[in-house]
Amino acid sequence: MTRYVPEEVERYAEAHSTPPEELFDRLAAETRATQEWPEMMVGPLEGALLRFLVAMARPRRVLEIGVFTGWSSIEIARALPPGGTIVACDVNEETTAIARRYAEEAGVADRIEYRVGPALETLGHVEGPFDLVFLDARKDEYADYYEAVLPKLAQGGTILADNTLFGMSEGHPLETFNRHVRDDPRVECVLLPIREGLTLIRRRG
Repeated sequence: MTRYVPEEVERYAEAHSTPPEELFDRLAAETRATQEWPEMMVGPLEGALLRFLVAMARPRRVLEIGVFTGWSSIEIARALPPGGTIVACDVNEETTAIARRYAEEAGVADRIEYRVGPALETLGHVEGPFDLVFLDARKDEYADYYEAVLPKLAQGGTILADNTLFGMSEGHPLETFNRHVRDDPRVECVLLPIREGLTLIRRRG
């Protein structure tokens, strides 16, 4: 796997950030033991960032596209204000079952509504507005997800798009996506060089 941030820098950042709860150690171990691509987990550093951003923004409704084994949705759910909820979409029933199990253990399952099926189909049936969207699914469909969720995003709402440093590779679908977002007058954005990149996209008021 290509490293976009030097390993020693990421290790130092993790060592000097609030560590995840023990539950995430077990979630990570199970994911590595059962999944072909365990690196799809957001991991402790990005998980902490998601929790921090949600705690600051205090969104009432969140949409997650790409759940995998649930690290991100659990971290987001833990930081939601009272009454906050997540609609969590993924195509894989097996990994969603793992996510449900750990969300129940974490005590946040009642804040997460899981939707299993192709995300673009699911997006045609969910109603906004959403205050926050976390996008971490098929990279070749990012532009389609973006256009589908932007009309459902609250004024001043935010999209967090993961893995956007993949766009540094010429011809990668995220190269086109990154340019599209940067040049879109409806939003403003900043790409953070954390792990494989996280772009914060804010809908203009």
